[in-house]
This record gives sequence, C-alpha cells and structure tokens, in this order.
Amino acid sequence: MSSKTLKIAALAGDGIGPEVMREAIKVLRAVEKKFALTINITEAPVGWAGIDAAGKALPDATLKLCKESDCILFGSVGLPDRDPTIPKEERPERAALLRLRKEFSLFANLRPVKLPKELSHACPLAKERQGTGIDILVVRELTGGMYFGQPKKTEQISAGASKATILRAIDTMVYTTPEIERIAHVAFKTARLRRKKVTSIDKANVLENGVLWRDVVTTVAKEYPDVQLEHMFVDNGAMQLVLKPTQFDVMLCENMFGDILSDEAAALGGSLGMLPSASLGSAGSTGQFGFYEPAGGTAPDIAGKNLANPIAQILSTALMLRYTFNLNDAALAIENAVGKVISDGLRTGDIFSASETNARKVGTTEMGDAIAAAI
Repeated sequence: MSSKTLKIAALAGDGIGPEVMREAIKVLRAVEKKFALTINITEAPVGWAGIDAAGKALPDATLKLCKESDCILFGSVGLPDRDPTIPKEERPERAALLRLRKEFSLFANLRPVKLPKELSHACPLAKERQGTGIDILVVRELTGGMYFGQPKKTEQISAGASKATILRAIDTMVYTTPEIERIAHVAFKTARLRRKKVTSIDKANVLENGVLWRDVVTTVAKEYPDVQLEHMFVDNGAMQLVLKPTQFDVMLCENMFGDILSDEAAALGGSLGMLPSASLGSAGSTGQFGFYEPAGGTAPDIAGKNLANPIAQILSTALMLRYTFNLNDAALAIENAVGKVISDGLRTGDIFSASETNARKVGTTEMGDAIAAAI
C-alpha cells in the first residue's frame, strides 16, 4: 500500500500508559501485515518515566527522537502522588506535554466522540436523549488562550495598612486574529466531511477574547457557505451537551473551553477510555506532523492490573494513520475492528454492564488481542 517507512515515536509515559501503548502497537503490527506497510516504532520515556530515566520529564533523547519521527504516539503522563514532590514547572504536564505541543506548533486538537449503539447503557443520559446516536467532533485550539498566555505567575501582595501578605495568582487569556482564523478553518474543513455544521463556543457576553473569537469565526464562515454556523456561550454549550447532544456536529472551542467540554462530551461516549485525540500542526511538504493520544489520564489506581481500556489509545493510532500518513483504509480497518469487538460483546470494566446478555468482561491484553485479530 505504501513503500514509505512510517517513523513513529511511541512515548508511553506513566500509569496505564505502557499497558495501553503495548496493545496499540500490537494492533499497528497487525495493520502493518495486512496492508504491507513498513512501520518503524521507537519507544522512549516521558513523564515520570523520563524523570526516573534521565532526570527530566522530556529527556533530550526523547525530544530528539520526536524531531526525527513523522509523528508522536503518546500515552499519558503525571502521577498525583509524585507530582507535588517537584516544582510545578518540572512536572510532566507542563514540562513534557505542554512543551511538546509548543515545540511542534500543534495548534489543532481533534477529539471525536461516538456512542456505539451497543454501549447505550454506558452513556449517563437517558436513551431518549441519545436520539439515533451521538457523533460529535470537538475541535480545540491548543496553543493559545489561558494555558499559554503571559504573564502567568503567583505573587505576593500586601493588604493595606495591615501589611498582611496575600498571594495573588495571575493567568492571562490571549488570542490573536491569525490564531483564531487557522483553527476556524480546521473546523469548517472538517465539517464539510461530516454533517456540515459548526457550533462555535465562546463567552462573548463577558470576555474580550470571546468578542474577538465570535467576530473572526463569523468572518471565516463566509468562505464556507455550505457549512451552517451557530454561536453558543460556553455555559449553554455545557448544558446542551447534556440536554440534547445530537444537535452537535463540530464544536469549535478555544483552549480551556475545549479542554472542559471535550471531557464532558467524552462521558457521552461511555468512557474516557473510548476517546482518542489528534493534535495537528500545519501541513508541510513532507506531510502533517501529529501528536496522537487518548484523552484520559494515567489512572494510577488501576495501573498494572490489566484493567485499563486500550481502545482510546488504539483509536488514536487510526487517527494517526489517517491524518499524518493519509492511510484512510488502514485507519478504517482499525475503527471497524474496534466496532466488531464491541458488537461481539467484549467489554473492559469501564464499559461493562451485567445487564447485557452477550457481554463478556475482559482485560486490557485480551481486548487488544481481539482487536488485532479483527484487523
């Protein structure tokens, strides 16, 4: 199918990361065989695994590997019990995850949320609110806004005559016209391939950022007359996800709003363990560099117990094949294999219900084996 060698940096990270990454690689090897691909997967430490191996969350050798690869397949980083033991700037989320996003200018985060009919029981909403099916794509701006704006600091201030010391934390929310334009184009182009509707999320009634966001998105929308645009305040958007999620096709969000709403939307799909994501930079002459990861965290409470759901990590590899390597058939093979095992009744604990007559609870390894076999 392709004579090119696919060069992938696999950074499993902490907690359940190594377990779910193992299953994703297993599935990729099945895809490699089926489609006669040549896939070069090189693993490297990141997060606390990086700190333990090389003294920092993103070791120099790991970053070098990423720069020499076509894309990054990422697990998860951070351990709540250990994170407070080092300065916050050195903790895995800031020192590894956010740095990689900035290093590779990964400005567009895509999080598809689908609820298979077989998992309607796992959705917290009543079946009448699920309609004929939930299928939402959250498009989140990833390198601007509150998470990256400066100044960002905690400082001491004095409280008048009492001279009592008070701490004040400052985070700055900043967006420019070009930043909003480029993420809006991603949302509209993606909507054209779906149901041709974009819901842009902002807080234009309170925030200057929201006013600019709404104005710029409205201007960009004129280039896509075939796509319907609606604007929605973020608080209403959060409510509507619960009341009527089927109204949404593509949700366009700034960084912090997208972070929150995509996790809320993930619950509609039954479990964070089902939610993949793609973080993309600008397309270049050699293709589109991407960073692919499950939307969930390290889940240290179940790490090493063969309990984690590997599907989000596995579906992230499908996004990787589609967006970085333009191998849509291979991506579909993974997505169809996941659909088959779900239809066959295999369930990790997070999506299992004893009320399902044909359901069978399986562990991380068995789920990965079944998906690989279904390729």
